[in-house]
Amino acid sequence: MGLRERKRQRTHDAVSAAAIALFLERGFDRVSVADVAAAAEISKPTLFRYFPSKEDLVLHRFADHAGEAARVVRQAGQAPLAALHAHFLDGLARRDPVTGLNDHPQVLAFHNMVFSTPSLSGRVNDYISRDEDALAEALTPGLDALTARLAAAQILAVQRVLARENWRLLAAGSSADDLHDTARAAADRAFRLLAEGLPA
Repeated sequence: MGLRERKRQRTHDAVSAAAIALFLERGFDRVSVADVAAAAEISKPTLFRYFPSKEDLVLHRFADHAGEAARVVRQAGQAPLAALHAHFLDGLARRDPVTGLNDHPQVLAFHNMVFSTPSLSGRVNDYISRDEDALAEALTPGLDALTARLAAAQILAVQRVLARENWRLLAAGSSADDLHDTARAAADRAFRLLAEGLPA
């Protein structure tokens, strides 16, 4: 990145950090865009050059993972499902927040804010839909179009359910370290069901 791009990225990150800190402190619906701009020491028009909407101040963190499953499939040197399974297990080991297995207080508070705020959780569905389309396209060389779409929807649904369950258990008081083996076993079981189907 050139100097200009690095400066823009620093401003982007600083504005987002200021916004999320305010949202977590006061609640998403109780903080205005003007409040965020003031905290970041920029004007509202400048803020909107970086983030088109108030929700984008939060949800750009999801954008960092956009198309991730499709990239894993395209770059894999193994069968798609096996590659996605291994990638999810690696995420658990790294305590990637996307797997739900991260017990940092700010990460837990962030997840709670997103999924308890209708305007944010609704926008998350847009990311899910785009990820399904991207994964289905990545699977299409080996599958017909309908099968690829069905597979993509099932795979991403499994990952979401696993992540939500991990997050639920952490929110109830478990630690990420204590939960890791249980989360890994649940992921192994879930991906086995994807591969083999439900028992008769």
